Amino acid sequence: MEWIEKIDSDYWLIEQDRGNLTVSYRLKDILFSEKSTFQHVMIADSYDFGRMLILDGVVQTTALDGHIYNEMITHVPLFMHKNPEKVLIIGGGDCGAAREVTKHISVKDIHMVEIDELVVSACRKHLPEVSGNLSDPRVSFIFTDGIEFVKNTEHAYDVIIVDSSDPEGPAEQLFEFEFYKNLKNALKDDGILVCQSQSPLFQPNITRKTFNSFQALFSHADVYYAVVPTYPGGFWSFTIGSKSPINISSEPPADINTKYFNKDIMKSSFQLPEFLAEKIKY
Repeated sequence: MEWIEKIDSDYWLIEQDRGNLTVSYRLKDILFSEKSTFQHVMIADSYDFGRMLILDGVVQTTALDGHIYNEMITHVPLFMHKNPEKVLIIGGGDCGAAREVTKHISVKDIHMVEIDELVVSACRKHLPEVSGNLSDPRVSFIFTDGIEFVKNTEHAYDVIIVDSSDPEGPAEQLFEFEFYKNLKNALKDDGILVCQSQSPLFQPNITRKTFNSFQALFSHADVYYAVVPTYPGGFWSFTIGSKSPINISSEPPADINTKYFNKDIMKSSFQLPEFLAEKIKY
């Protein structure tokens, strides 16, 4: 594999799919490596980040900080909704987002639409720190194209979460206006849509494009962020849209089991540093 190199006696993952940036990870072991119909799927154990999911040579999530991303993409929209009962997740093959959604007792149905079944099976078996060996009966796995799935869905979901990989290969169309339009149609009247919108430092054009699409489609749209060390630059953005007013002041219950997310983080995540706001909103 072109992204694995042996240097002296150590094996390194050389992630070269970041434009002008190369990131290297020293590996302890490769636990799973197989090519699916869509991409190469690998689970490796690294020295600093623990076990990690790697798709086509690019790290997607890690045992060290995967909880940050998954908690922020799920709990923010779920706590903003008055009574989320039916949730759709597009992507999220590592099962981390679905795992976080199951912490909400109001949720009755979780439809997880993932195009690559191999990602799910590998993560459930080899990446329990993220997937939690997900087996909640409220979760229905639907292995199909999320783009096609939402085309035939109307007014069905309270919250939709788009947990996609980078806008390349099978995930490229998950960043297009037409897809967001179909997602809006799949929401109930008080529904909320959230998606990951890349690094506002290195890919501000994608973050801005996503925010502009949401502004055109929804009465209420905003961008919030978290710091995820795995992702180059640390800053990672999420874009949220709603047909009804978004209540950022909603307070999560104190007893929710999280490692990063809390009510203060939820509120402050919408307060963008000025240089990020300039890149995205102005």
